[in-house]
Amino acid sequence: MKKDIHPEYRPVVFHDLSNDDKFITQSTVVTKDTIEWEDGNTYPVVKVEVSSTSHPFYTGKQGAIRTTGRVERFNKKYGKKS
Repeated sequence: MKKDIHPEYRPVVFHDLSNDDKFITQSTVVTKDTIEWEDGNTYPVVKVEVSSTSHPFYTGKQGAIRTTGRVERFNKKYGKKS
């Protein structure tokens, strides 16, 4: 492998702003912000709107789909006019 062409792979804290959850993982993302982690060390932090801890697909807390009255609404809108 060529030297000095790969980005630095280091521990980074990801902060989910929607539920204030923080987790640390390895990443090459570049950021200027830092945060002091629970172990006393300072790590770069990336603020995200949605992560696996808040996304409905991963949490299983998807919004309920309105299913009652679907046929009635369809018939009202497109059904035969009397």
